[in-house]
Amino acid sequence: MTDQPQPPEDDIPVKPTSASRTTLSHIMTGNDTNLLGTVHGGVIMKLVDDAAGAVAGRHSGGPAVTASMDEMVFLEPVRVGDLVHVRAQVNWTGRSSMEVGVRVMAERWNESTPAQQVGSAYLVFAAVDEDGKPRRVPQVAPETERDKRRYQEAQIRRTHRLARRRAIKELREQRAAEGIDD
Repeated sequence: MTDQPQPPEDDIPVKPTSASRTTLSHIMTGNDTNLLGTVHGGVIMKLVDDAAGAVAGRHSGGPAVTASMDEMVFLEPVRVGDLVHVRAQVNWTGRSSMEVGVRVMAERWNESTPAQQVGSAYLVFAAVDEDGKPRRVPQVAPETERDKRRYQEAQIRRTHRLARRRAIKELREQRAAEGIDD
């Protein structure tokens, strides 16, 4: 496992983390609530996916689709009237995939108190061409110590995702070989 992005192959450029970082802000309304009167988690998840998708498309220079979402964590409820800020950046890149880290912050729209973190998530996006086939993405170049830490943590998450996928595949093959059909 390396701590820094590998040199680009061919003419694929390297882009700094800041090149595609973005924040999406939205005021939560009564239409966003669940049965408990707080903002529905699915509304927050859509904002997370929207912000992450914008970052992935911006970084890759074209279409990118959500491949997976890891560790969507809700830390605090979001209320009607909260101004939600969804901050996203590319943490790591592979050949055609990118991990995007997202932090969700909320503040009261009519108060001058600081925003507090209410959630976070990691999403993996695949860059695709016009036929929906994977395409190369620029390598991300971490700029700050925080970016470097996020890059290293993303590599660990990727290793775990691949190991989990492999273990599940092996278990299913073993069960099929034993004649267990589930």
